[in-house]
Amino acid sequence: SIDLSKSKSIGIIGSNGAGKSTLFLNFTGVLKPKSGQILFRGKPLSYNKPSLREFRKEVGIVFQDPERQIFFSNVYDDIAFGLRNLGVSEDEIKIRVEDALKRVEAVEFSNKPVHFLSHGQKKRVAIAGVISMDNKVLFFDEPTAGLDPLVTKSVEDILLSLSNKQEKTVVVSSHDMDLIYNVCEYVYVLNQGQIIGEGKVEDIFLKKDLLKSSGLNEPWLVKIHKNLGYPLFKNESELYEYHKRRGNE
Repeated sequence: SIDLSKSKSIGIIGSNGAGKSTLFLNFTGVLKPKSGQILFRGKPLSYNKPSLREFRKEVGIVFQDPERQIFFSNVYDDIAFGLRNLGVSEDEIKIRVEDALKRVEAVEFSNKPVHFLSHGQKKRVAIAGVISMDNKVLFFDEPTAGLDPLVTKSVEDILLSLSNKQEKTVVVSSHDMDLIYNVCEYVYVLNQGQIIGEGKVEDIFLKKDLLKSSGLNEPWLVKIHKNLGYPLFKNESELYEYHKRRGNE
């Protein structure tokens, strides 16, 4: 069992083939589980079109490959696609799309043809499309896969903003343990479709045997803590502040 009410930022981690992407497709109603059930607001998820339409006003997903959710040749129209399907007015669409473009730093190519965009830019467009829907729960499947370090940091900031400032529930699947450590508060560890560990992110990443059995690495801040005797910092800023304080003593 997985309870997404345990935190506003949840990580789902595991090696290739652990079942993370399949789980996300079940979470979002794209697939229907053969056994067990998905509960939404305490009730089993219904799979008829009207129910799924209402469900997807609350729950959205950004796929690993942005090509899977980009439908239009124009960036603006693609981000507006979901809202138009729901019958939102064009005035409201304009406000939401422009806000989403600003949040993902994509205003400069809002009218650019999608096929001229880089992989990282397409990823931002896919994220903007989900942000514009104003979903309460957002799933991100490998959100930084194939991105350069600068864009990766930008996506990380977006995820933190959504959970911290926008108070969305953000669920992230990733092979990047530094990303999971930085943006998530609670973590589930999957191995061959089974949950083999769960807990606060700081606790899970201190369990070396659990990570090893799952084929996962320790985040660099955890390695510094274990190998150099530093306190366990949550992010780079805490590490730098620690050094500044020690330098002033």
